[in-house]
Parts: sequence; C-alpha cells; structure tokens
Amino acid sequence: MPTSLVFFEDNIELRKALVNLLDRSENYVVAGDYNDVSNVVDIIKEKLPDVVILDINMPGMSGIEAISLIKEAKPDISIIMYTQFEDEEKLFSSLCAGADGYILKKTSPFRLVDAIGEVCRGGAPLSPSIAKKMLHAFRNRQKPAGHHYELTSKESEILQLLVKGHSVKLIASEMTVSYNTARTHLKNIYNKLHVNCGKEAIAKILAEKII
Repeated sequence: MPTSLVFFEDNIELRKALVNLLDRSENYVVAGDYNDVSNVVDIIKEKLPDVVILDINMPGMSGIEAISLIKEAKPDISIIMYTQFEDEEKLFSSLCAGADGYILKKTSPFRLVDAIGEVCRGGAPLSPSIAKKMLHAFRNRQKPAGHHYELTSKESEILQLLVKGHSVKLIASEMTVSYNTARTHLKNIYNKLHVNCGKEAIAKILAEKII
C-alpha cells in the first residue's frame, strides 16, 4: 500500500513540482497539497496521511506552530520539515515540537524523496549541514569529562534504539512495553540528559559518547 502524503508549502511552483515528482512513484500517493496550515487539523483528520511535508514560513500560522496540532490530530504521523532556514533556533524548535526530520530546500528534491522513505522506516532524516549544526551545538554545551547521567541499563538500551532511528512505537515493541511506558522512559532519559527531545538526545549521545 503506497505511503499517503500531504504537503503544506506556500511556494506554489515548488509544491506542484514536488507533487508531480512523488506522483510518479508507485510508493507514494499525494492526498493533498495546501498553501497554508490554517485548516491543518481538519485536513489531517480528513486525509489521514502517513507523512506530512511541512514548510516553516507560511501565511498566518507557521509550520512550527502547526506541528503539535498535527500530532494531536494523528499521533502516529511523521512530519518532515522542508525549509530554507538553517538557524539553530528554528531547527531545535521544530524537532522539539515533534518534527521527525529536517531537510533543506537547497538540497536535491530527490533527498526529500529519500527522507520520506527514511522516516517511514522509523528514521530521523536530517540534511548533512543540519546534523553538523546539532553536533556542534551540543559539543559547545558538553559537560566536563567524568560527568555521569546515572542512566539505568534499560535507559541505556532505549538510547541505543533511539540512536538507531527507532520511533517510540518501535522502541515499545522492541522492549515489549506499552507505547505510554516507552514515552515515560524517554521523558526520564531527557530529564537526566538535560535535553528536550529525542533529536537533542541523539546529538548529545554522539557528541559525548555516552553509550
């Protein structure tokens, strides 16, 4: 069954070009494409897409503001930010709000196609320059050597799954616990690592070689 997609992008020419590109693939079907996110909740509930491609700077509500609304309307949905913005503020705001990937428009459109496949497999696709920014940010915040976060063996195991790109749902399945239990473990881990979301946790793990 093809992956269902919805686009929110105010650049009409770009949006139509991406829709045409993805419509050529038997793996994807574009359920809708829109100029803004003013009716995002109704659209998500009606179309029930698997993946949302979301611009940041749009008329009215921004893409970042829409993330939580989209996740509330369909918790298992995947969101890929597709944007020109490379600054850390928008990057971390997007990821911590619940975005599952962050791809820059200056990269090839085919990178976006690859990112959709990655996020459907439970990954967290990032443009290379964005991944570097995350690592750089956390290296600058790195705690002194010898600092211990007092992670339990189970929490360390969950972190290993997170680094592999597992979603909360996949982590719950792998650990044979409920979805809510997995979320609780992750929240406890984020508190111990002093981060706000999974993407920040991954960057910190890689930067500090925690596991």
